[in-house]
Amino acid sequence: MKTIHRMGCCLLLAASSASAEIQTEELTYSGGGVEMKGFLAYDDATDDKRPGVLVVHEWWGHNPYARKRARMLAELGYTALAVDMYGDGKLAEHPKDAGAFSSAVMGDMDSAKARFLAAMKPLQAHPTTDPERTAAIGYCFGGGVVLHMARFGVDLDGVVSFHGSLGTQTPAKKGGVKPALLVCHGADDSFTPQEQIDALKKEMAEAGADLTFIAYEGAVHSFTNPDADKFGKEFDLPLAYHKVADETSWADMQKFFKKIF
Repeated sequence: MKTIHRMGCCLLLAASSASAEIQTEELTYSGGGVEMKGFLAYDDATDDKRPGVLVVHEWWGHNPYARKRARMLAELGYTALAVDMYGDGKLAEHPKDAGAFSSAVMGDMDSAKARFLAAMKPLQAHPTTDPERTAAIGYCFGGGVVLHMARFGVDLDGVVSFHGSLGTQTPAKKGGVKPALLVCHGADDSFTPQEQIDALKKEMAEAGADLTFIAYEGAVHSFTNPDADKFGKEFDLPLAYHKVADETSWADMQKFFKKIF
């Protein structure tokens, strides 16, 4: 396990060919008895098969931010699917609703796993995707989702959690974690007590998982989302965008993907 404390400006590495064009598709798929709305993005500059990446949204639901990240991954040469964990593209406009939606999913992990696996199928079946190379990233609620999929032994090459929830009632079993893990955490995130961080590191060490934990100094919860300042002010929550941590964590994800793929 590697733990890194990092601060410093790091430019986004995303660059696409001048002739490239990002293609997008609206997908509808079902799993766990729920119909879900997905958004898939890929670069049509090449016909080569490429890794697929699932993007799991924040507790607000499958919103434009999740789709933005899917597009950014497409610009890096991946095929990305922004998933819908709530069903029917359901969105929350208030933290109370967001908390209720996310709690309903996390309170039934069998259903959550079914919804996640249902999203993997169209991604891996897409003609641009190499089904043998798949990863998942998630934000806040979504970070917790991808960590739980790793705990449950879902066949992924890697997962990346950005300011994700770390606690669990279903800790990983020894030898049960297949993907490598990258946890990008705000060092000043008041939503995550030190006890949860320590517990995650202990859990993954005992499970024999490949965990890299990076804490970004000065960053609080939701540090990658430019709308965090607005949400924090509107709902009196300790949320804030942190440009340096956002860009640095995105670059760290790219290095991680190069390693696992």
